[in-house]
Amino acid sequence: MRTTLLIASLLALPLAAQADAFKLSSDSIADGMPLGLKQVYRGFGCEGGNVSPQLSWSGAPDGTKSFAITAYDPDAPTGSGWWHWTVVNLPANVHSLAEGASGEDGKLPPGAVQGRTDYGEARFGGACPPEGDKPHRYQFTVWALKTDKLPIDANASGALVGFMLNANALGKAQITATYGR
Repeated sequence: MRTTLLIASLLALPLAAQADAFKLSSDSIADGMPLGLKQVYRGFGCEGGNVSPQLSWSGAPDGTKSFAITAYDPDAPTGSGWWHWTVVNLPANVHSLAEGASGEDGKLPPGAVQGRTDYGEARFGGACPPEGDKPHRYQFTVWALKTDKLPIDANASGALVGFMLNANALGKAQITATYGR
């Protein structure tokens, strides 16, 4: 029994090391810190810039053929959270997005597709928790995928994108920021 556990542990080490190597960083947001007004929604009673954050990632797992980005609030009082951004089909040679990449200036790489957020738009939608609610968590995740393209269009819901990402994920890295008002 001990030998079996030891062998299983040794076999898992390369996978754990590879997963630890996949990192997400940002010049716009920081893990565990509050979002700035740039990443707050403009509407629904919120007065932010509604600008997608700068994101950079490194150390993707072997076999990565594309990347995706999601921004999700698991604390939204909906019973199903709130999708703030989904973008898929980022080529494997892309390792960063500029601040505002989701905007109308077209800063996303050719072929990238943004799905519909819970605001009803196919673009980044910033934080806007209910007034007086505890600060919400905003999970910005980069997904390394085993496929170069997902069959997603601008009408795809966050739930559909999430299903496709989980079915094709080789790894993911995350920054969780907060925001309350």
